[in-house]
Amino acid sequence: MKVSQLKKNLFFLMIFLSSVGMSYGQQTGLKGKIVDASSNENLSEVLVIIEGTEVSTMTDISGEFNFGSVQLPLGEQIAVLSKNGYITKRYPIVINEGSVLDLKTIDLDYDVNQEQIQIGTISLTDNELDEGDDDASANVSGLLQASRDVFLSAAAFDFSATFFRPRGLGNENAKVLINGIEMNKLNDGRPQWGNWGGLNDVQRNQEFSMGISANDYTFGDLAGATNIIMRASQYRQGGRISYAASNRSYTGRMMASYSSGLMSNGWAYTVSLARRMGNEGYIEGTLYDANSIFASVEKKINNKHSINLTSFYTPNRRGRSTAITEEVFRLKGRQYNPNWGYFDGEKKNSRVREIEEPVFMLNHYWNITDKTTLNTNVGYQTGKIGNSRLDNGGTDLVNFNGQETYTGAGASRDTNPIHQSYLPSSFLSDPNPTPLDFQNAFLAQQAFVRDGQLNWNQLIEANQLNAQQGLNATYILYEDRIDDTQWSFNSILNSQITDNISINGAINYRTLKSENFAEVLDLLGGTTFLDVDSFGTNIDNDVPVDLGFTPEELADRAQSDLRNRNRTVGVGDRYDYNYEIDADVVSGFAQAQFKTNKIDFFLGGNISQTTYQRTGLFENGYFPGEGRLGSFGKSDKLDFTNYGAKGGFTYKINGRNLIDVHGTYFTKAPTIRNSFANSRQNNRTIAQLIEAEESIAGTQESEKVQSIDVGYILRTPKLKARLTGYYTKIEDATDISFFFTQAISGSDVGFVQEILTGIDKQHFGAELGIEYQITPTIKLKGAAAIGQFTYANNPDLFLASTSSSFLGESITEGLNGTRYEGKSALKDYRIAGGPQNAAQLGFEYRDPNFWWFGTTANYFSNAYIDVSPFARTSNFNQDVDGLPFNDYDDSIARDLLRQEQFDDYILVNAVGGKSWRVKDYYIGFFATINNIFDKQYRTGGFEQARNANYRLAVEESQRETPVFGPRYFYGFGTSYYLNVYVRF
Repeated sequence: MKVSQLKKNLFFLMIFLSSVGMSYGQQTGLKGKIVDASSNENLSEVLVIIEGTEVSTMTDISGEFNFGSVQLPLGEQIAVLSKNGYITKRYPIVINEGSVLDLKTIDLDYDVNQEQIQIGTISLTDNELDEGDDDASANVSGLLQASRDVFLSAAAFDFSATFFRPRGLGNENAKVLINGIEMNKLNDGRPQWGNWGGLNDVQRNQEFSMGISANDYTFGDLAGATNIIMRASQYRQGGRISYAASNRSYTGRMMASYSSGLMSNGWAYTVSLARRMGNEGYIEGTLYDANSIFASVEKKINNKHSINLTSFYTPNRRGRSTAITEEVFRLKGRQYNPNWGYFDGEKKNSRVREIEEPVFMLNHYWNITDKTTLNTNVGYQTGKIGNSRLDNGGTDLVNFNGQETYTGAGASRDTNPIHQSYLPSSFLSDPNPTPLDFQNAFLAQQAFVRDGQLNWNQLIEANQLNAQQGLNATYILYEDRIDDTQWSFNSILNSQITDNISINGAINYRTLKSENFAEVLDLLGGTTFLDVDSFGTNIDNDVPVDLGFTPEELADRAQSDLRNRNRTVGVGDRYDYNYEIDADVVSGFAQAQFKTNKIDFFLGGNISQTTYQRTGLFENGYFPGEGRLGSFGKSDKLDFTNYGAKGGFTYKINGRNLIDVHGTYFTKAPTIRNSFANSRQNNRTIAQLIEAEESIAGTQESEKVQSIDVGYILRTPKLKARLTGYYTKIEDATDISFFFTQAISGSDVGFVQEILTGIDKQHFGAELGIEYQITPTIKLKGAAAIGQFTYANNPDLFLASTSSSFLGESITEGLNGTRYEGKSALKDYRIAGGPQNAAQLGFEYRDPNFWWFGTTANYFSNAYIDVSPFARTSNFNQDVDGLPFNDYDDSIARDLLRQEQFDDYILVNAVGGKSWRVKDYYIGFFATINNIFDKQYRTGGFEQARNANYRLAVEESQRETPVFGPRYFYGFGTSYYLNVYVRF
């Protein structure tokens, strides 16, 4: 018994000692904190790896790391600390079993060599982003920080010149925040890059989350989210002066900035000034006139509270170009721009975009505990966006025996130099041209090649002659204006609950008052301009008598404002249209992130409420009355409730091989632009149009988005790679466009609004980024994208117009001026927007003596023209009587409606730079040459809908040179960018 009892006691003792040993062994650990060597600021997202093993972790928002329960190798080891923009540090350590090694605080030094590359890449990107006032560019949310990822770096700095869109997504699918405040416009959902252009030196502190991955500030969107940190204490102490020269958008740029760093009294400030200028860029007549001023001041009250005030003002003016037909391209080349003409011996562009929207932000940073922070922000933005153009619809009012009539309507010369009447093709449009036709075509060709520009003097002389006769101006220069005033409020919470669990959350509110109107800029030698619609004044015997309009009503339809009939306007007056949009958005977002030994994963969700309402300030003659069916007063209030969820995980096969998976489903309110049928003229909403059409039986819905991506990541000391496959479905989208057509069955010609509703889109493909460090100085890199972006259904199409027949029919009582055209057969057509396939192969050499050089060869394919949805409706095969064409041939029709695919092409780019340290100064330069071999290529284009029926399309296809052929955008030829700088 005693022996047996002894054995039992020994057994329990061994179990106890084993459990103690296990408990003791579990205490083996490694932790520490990493800060910037100069500013002593915490550094997040620093990768900490135990050299020679697969054990790694990342620092959190407090700069701290803790390997937690990870099994660590014992004995002498090397901890490798690395972060983009900093010099990698190898830190010798000794890990003893049963003890936690606390490295306390470790500092990392800024990588000056990397900074020189960053100066160049950011400058280059800014140059490309300036093209993104519309939807053509600026489609990578994290462009300025894209160098963290091989593929995104290629997309930002090499692919962007072709208007390539990663995953086929426009920039409305990416969120851009500054100091935690969302900067995407409520009107179209896109970030307005021009609002902070030229502020390159103060945009380097960024946090970017790719795609639908986790983000500490916002729920995000399909194309990722970037938070640009413009906080005074976060800038490195010192200054920078630089000058850049280019032949792309601007020809010169001067920039200076200085940061104090956080001073001993708790204050910090940063200032930046810049000017960009050029009479024209690569495209003729594209003036560039931009100034930028930035100031940020922060006061650190104590260790818990800090207040920061940031403001920037970047007024800029840009001359714009336009798409041209193949005929115009052959005659004038890719640098041709019809928007300008000589005025007083200088090039004057009629289409100028001007942005003046100063931004003010007040930010409060509260370190509630060492692990929890609360950031509360208030933002205010006001100012204007204007787009100028010519109006050639001047008329005069004549009162004869008490009867009002209008003279001069439609008698003006078209001011567009590429109007078909000025081109050779218009004289050869007849199937059997005469000798006289050939002669006129030759004369038109010679005149266009010799000049082909806007004739300002001719417009001014015509107006001056009118003024001498007491008549109104025929031509004026005006601008379409948007004057926005927006307030933004939000609070962002970040908390590290445990070493392995963190939570993020935010509450946001934005309120917008948007004034929209046309304003007279220049009477061009005239004295006054009559504010009526010249198309509406053409009242003649051709107007059907059964429309139910009285002569007085027909006369009234020409009025821009029935409450101020036949008003004459001058410089600075609002005319044509005038309305306001009120918008409010309330949203909330929450997210939890978990880290374990093998799997890191996150879950997030959001909810929002969006409200829009239009208030008409003019009572338009085409749509008289107040309320929902008229043009004056308030429209229906539109309310959209939206929600979303996303999640993802990273499975660590080992320290070098990882699997990354993300998935999301969310709904998204339509933008203001896509919520009203024709906001310039009436209060009608898209929802009203859909509700009125019985065959649709619905209303406008929020977009529904679902997406998943799966990636494989490889990271070794020499080889880094990422391969990602993705699938995205977008449903119930809306899109509105405007065009002139002669092809509406049963109708007269005119300008129409094309309204597509219920659009479904499908995006799937794969991305690859890979780089290999052959030697410490030579790196090979490659990137590739293969995608297929298509329409996934046949959406519904409405047309809205003020032509006579449209005003005589309606889809329901009171909704005259709008017609349902049925389904547009868009399914399986490719979505236009740059090449859908791209690939890159390049190398980079970085010398220890701070000079570097690189070159890339970039291949692009599968770019498609933007097709006309109207041409894919039943209207295409219908005659003027509404019956099918008797000579309609299906095979010919298929050829006519086949989507044009652009040719493949290769662009070769080179980049390099050098820097020197002279005492406390760093002097350097950066240069790039794009499209070295001057390759000619199309970046995009669209079909004209003017001849969007079978017979007109057949006639057009049989001409050697189409009169209304597709219009194309062309890429730059060989271009350069040079930047020199001094940092101190």
